[in-house]
Amino acid sequence: MNLSRCYRVADLQKLARRRLPSPVYQYLEGGSDDEATLLRNTAAFQDYELLPSQLRDVSNVDTSATVLGEKLAMPLILSPTGMSRLFHHEAEPGVARAAEKHAVYYSLSTLATTTIEAIGELIASPKMFQIYIFRDRGLTADFVERCKASNFQALCLTVDTPVTGNRERDHRTGFSMPPRFTAASLLSYALHPHWSLNLLRHRGFRMANVEHRVGGFKNRAVSLFEYVGEQFDPSISWTDFAWLAERWDGPLVIKGIQSAADARRAVELGATAIMISNHGGRQLDGTPAPVDCISAIAEAVGGRAEIICDGGIRRGTHILKALALGATACSIGRPYLYGLAAGGQQGVERVLQLLREEMCRDMQLLGCRTLDELRASHVRRRVASLQAADNLL
Repeated sequence: MNLSRCYRVADLQKLARRRLPSPVYQYLEGGSDDEATLLRNTAAFQDYELLPSQLRDVSNVDTSATVLGEKLAMPLILSPTGMSRLFHHEAEPGVARAAEKHAVYYSLSTLATTTIEAIGELIASPKMFQIYIFRDRGLTADFVERCKASNFQALCLTVDTPVTGNRERDHRTGFSMPPRFTAASLLSYALHPHWSLNLLRHRGFRMANVEHRVGGFKNRAVSLFEYVGEQFDPSISWTDFAWLAERWDGPLVIKGIQSAADARRAVELGATAIMISNHGGRQLDGTPAPVDCISAIAEAVGGRAEIICDGGIRRGTHILKALALGATACSIGRPYLYGLAAGGQQGVERVLQLLREEMCRDMQLLGCRTLDELRASHVRRRVASLQAADNLL
């Protein structure tokens, strides 16, 4: 299968699976514990039905939106994902170029293999840096200044990782960072020579934004759990968020919020946007899907901050459902990584092209010419309709 024969995100997922060694693919796909939240993130969209408005002139539709003060071709953010070099040697620069070409927001992870400065020089389109508050607060303060100097428009603080989630797939495969060949994994790497050869030709497995402050990582293969666990600080609090808000003078996103109470608190302390996220099902298992949290958080925020739905997005209809429920934009992680693994920058572009085409077609079928015409009346919870039908029997 080549990229032109990928007609939906799921097709790129299949292609990514073929092209990645099993330990790497399992890292991409895995969640925590029983992976109930991971599965729920996408499945939850099926609980919402779209209610189209008919006899509307939809000969022209406009998917553009303003997100975090920037005009985008569609209300989409490419989520921060660590170590993109794992999936393709074009890594973060390939993703960033695709984002610029398709006029969507790009997010660079703290744990990226490309520096803040390199991305700042590479693209002029909207970009955001995702930050953790590590034990070394000086490192966090340094990130803020580097982002200002590199013209990043927004900052995103991830708050749902006081410790690393229990990602059992990685324990079973023995996955490490950078990848290492073991007796158990050698066959899988051998069966994927294209990926393995690129590993040797384009090494680049370094946490480029932290290596100057974190000693020893460059010289040993470290378990991902061990490395991240050493750096995350379980003592962070709302005081730390307020400290960060004082140092950043642009849009400030808080990622990992799932409750209305936390959303209200974040806005009071200076959040520009609430990114509803459960870390792709990789942290606390058993938490709700982001789409199920939108309505309550939108009501709590009351228009004082933008709302970004992060998790489970696989279709244009998913984006429209999230917007109708009260989100300002959506954010994707695994979908664009499928594209990256399947074909580098071109694979990412294929994902964005498919989602844009689906949005256009779905807006026409829904009877909406612009996203401003999308209303809460265009969506209803399917569970309620099923209960109503049961009551009639």
